Amino acid sequence: MTLTGHVGQFCALALTMLCVQARLPNLGAQGVNLLRLQKETGPIESLPQPASTEFSVLAATFPQFNFTQPLDHFTDTGFTFNQRYWVSDRHFKPGGPVIVLDGGETSGTDRLPYLDTGIVDILASATNGLGVVLEHRYYGASIPVLNFTTDSLRWLNNEQAAADSANFLRTVKFEGIDEDLTAPGTPWIYYGGSYAGARSAHMRVLYPDVVFGAIASSGVTFASLKDWQYYDIIRQFAPADCIKQVETTIVEVDELLSSDKTQATIQNVFGLPNVTHVEDFGSVLSSPLGAWQNNNWDPAVGSTSFANFCAALGTPNNTRVEITKGVSVNAAVLNYAAYVNRTLVARCRAPNTQDDCFGTFDPTAFQATDLSQDWRLWNFQVCTQWGFFTTAPPDPERPRIISKFITLEYSAQFCQFAYPPGEHFAIPPLPNITAVNSLGGFDIAADRLAIIDGQADPWRPNTPHSDDAKPRPDTTLRPFKLIEGAVHHWDENGISDHTAEPPTIKAVHEQEVEFVKAWLKDFKRPGKA
Repeated sequence: MTLTGHVGQFCALALTMLCVQARLPNLGAQGVNLLRLQKETGPIESLPQPASTEFSVLAATFPQFNFTQPLDHFTDTGFTFNQRYWVSDRHFKPGGPVIVLDGGETSGTDRLPYLDTGIVDILASATNGLGVVLEHRYYGASIPVLNFTTDSLRWLNNEQAAADSANFLRTVKFEGIDEDLTAPGTPWIYYGGSYAGARSAHMRVLYPDVVFGAIASSGVTFASLKDWQYYDIIRQFAPADCIKQVETTIVEVDELLSSDKTQATIQNVFGLPNVTHVEDFGSVLSSPLGAWQNNNWDPAVGSTSFANFCAALGTPNNTRVEITKGVSVNAAVLNYAAYVNRTLVARCRAPNTQDDCFGTFDPTAFQATDLSQDWRLWNFQVCTQWGFFTTAPPDPERPRIISKFITLEYSAQFCQFAYPPGEHFAIPPLPNITAVNSLGGFDIAADRLAIIDGQADPWRPNTPHSDDAKPRPDTTLRPFKLIEGAVHHWDENGISDHTAEPPTIKAVHEQEVEFVKAWLKDFKRPGKA
């Protein structure tokens, strides 16, 4: 019995925009609030924007197919669903490998540029390979259920998703290609970025018989509960003047929030007098910072949001401004407040209250479960297996760019609000991050598993290039490459003229081609000497 037919059609026709999962760092409750505001009032500068019309053009270029997957690979429920995938055969010649890109926590259509000019096309062109984008269960239109209740989401986990990929690699039949390209008879190179990068590494470890080689780009293979280092990387690598302004603001704001005499005053300065909880106020102030993750070497792909935020903060100076009798703040605080007022507070319009717009302490605000609530997907994975909760640094003496009021208890309470126990499934009190880290964590390694990370990526502390991880050599069999100055999986996208790419990106693409071609020389079909 299949559920996907009418669900996928509904997604395609009625939820064209909603089915595109916006990419946000540490989405969480405040992120859900901001996505709602964006839907109601239009683009918010610090948030990722919906897919451009380019994707519809690419969707016409690369045919979409469906692959039948069981709802549960480990218990027969009798239900199946259609998993979408897209194919590029522009470079394929018999005997070539299959280059598959894991769609990760978004609609597969968001990944089609990588099939056209990105890493899939680069590797397929160099190896006469077939390019494939495989959509992740529950995302885009690969939806196996009729709603997103806690019970309906219980099949959204690492184990089921990995089994989907293995089943696909072992049994798919590509339309128009007579050759049997299933694994292990054909070498499959598995690529993923970010969460999908961790999945790529996991696939090489869990299913070495079907995944001949894998590239984990910005792969978050180490799951953590307190993800304070995300913002600490931004503090270290973002423009120094900008960070000085942020640090000054956060320290002074936190001090004023800590006193009943000045809390209301500073919230008024930011235009948020009616946000009840200081934790919510603090999380609103942190929201522009996540735009750092959207920086990219290609202006057509990246965002100027973080640069705009920094420009709004001005240049550090010692000017102080009195905000009420006897209370003054650095001018940076007023610049920050003006930015928050303009880009966020102004979006909160009647009949909504400020707690409606920015509050996270009302459980009922996060309990809608229809298929348009696609924010429930990645957050469910966060709440059950991945963690990554935003927190301030544990050492109060360490410089910080987010409020001290953002704690694990605050960030994690959203999980219990959004996913109340169902009849068949209840989320754990805290995510079972052992499910991720037991596969290797910082130390995950295998022959023909490449680790590619960005030096300035806020997710780097969760990768094998973390400062907390052991150093390792960079070899052809086990590539281990850190792209200087790069942010989040900068090797994944490309341009049509690869010779015009920045030197660091051109170099890493050439290195990826080189080691993948070296891997393929070692491939031997099963049963052949």
